[in-house]
Amino acid sequence: MAAATLRSVLRRNRLLLLFETCHLRDRLFLSSSVDAAAVTVGGTMSPDPHFMVEYLVNSCGFSPSEAAKVSKPLAHLRATEKPDAVLNFMRSQGFDGAGIRKVISADPRYLCYNVETNLAPKFQFLRDLGLSESDIVDAILKNNGILLYNIHRSLVPKLEMWESLLGSRELVLKHLKKTGWFFFSSVEKTLHPNLKFLRDECGIPEERVSLVLRSHPKLISQKPESLRALVARADELGMPRQSRMFMWTLDVFQKVSKEAFEAKAELMRSFGWSESEFSSAARKAPTFLCMSLDMMRRKMEFFINIVGYTPSFIASQPTILLYGLQKRVIPRFRVLEMLNTKGLWTRRGKFVNYVQLSNTKFREKIVLPYKEKVPELLDILRAGDEQ
Repeated sequence: MAAATLRSVLRRNRLLLLFETCHLRDRLFLSSSVDAAAVTVGGTMSPDPHFMVEYLVNSCGFSPSEAAKVSKPLAHLRATEKPDAVLNFMRSQGFDGAGIRKVISADPRYLCYNVETNLAPKFQFLRDLGLSESDIVDAILKNNGILLYNIHRSLVPKLEMWESLLGSRELVLKHLKKTGWFFFSSVEKTLHPNLKFLRDECGIPEERVSLVLRSHPKLISQKPESLRALVARADELGMPRQSRMFMWTLDVFQKVSKEAFEAKAELMRSFGWSESEFSSAARKAPTFLCMSLDMMRRKMEFFINIVGYTPSFIASQPTILLYGLQKRVIPRFRVLEMLNTKGLWTRRGKFVNYVQLSNTKFREKIVLPYKEKVPELLDILRAGDEQ
């Protein structure tokens, strides 16, 4: 009995000793951890896990509320060595405070990057393409994702694909500096499948695709299922796939939703267009569908009530709806009306023909021959230019 009691006491004492040893070890570990983190912010460490808020305010010029939001992905940082290096590097590359804030706001993790192995090679890659320092700043501000991509696995394939689609590196660089989504589309998942669909299933020659993409590259950057939906809408309109207007129609439908399309069809029906006239006009000049409802209404009212055209005539000549009302159509109509009232305009022709003339041709053929007798003609055109 006594022996059993002794064994029990000894076992309890061993457990107590083990507990105290573990407790002491944990306290020593905690103490050393706190001591390691208790270096002042003036050095490279901080005891405050949220010290990045103050850092972002002082180093980047963020407001406290902005800094609080931006600092969330950086809560693990205790040292400012990498953020300091990143900010100094970006300033050396021509970024001002606003530019730095824009890039960091887009992805705060850039402050954790290694300058030498991650950032510097990408800036060198852009320089090797022929971009100047200011060009590189513009390109990154528009496409900050460039800093995320691997040069050889992502940037080079994207560059080669876009250069093939657009036909020149100059156009690629132009869009890169101006377009915020340009380098985000996947070559494998988006660009290649879309090009293959247009070429192989729709029968559209690659040169025709390229022609539209040079000014509207976003068309091929959308999800493949979205592009297929646009093709279905163009088919429903009755636009032949072999037509040179087919790709332009896809671009228009990318900007004009089904609801907006129907609202514009309804407006034109209210002016007397039939369903077939609306479809025919959309096939001839699809870009007129990009106009706002208000502008479409104003143009129709002017051509019907002032010029005297019938709705059916306008439907047969829909390109007339593409010209600016205040800067081109109205001034030219006033010029011809003034010449007519003074008995100087003896030749007659459809007003649409005069609207379609270039500015230079209209001045040479219609205005300059009468500038001595009717000097107001130039004032009318100038007034239109100032609209």
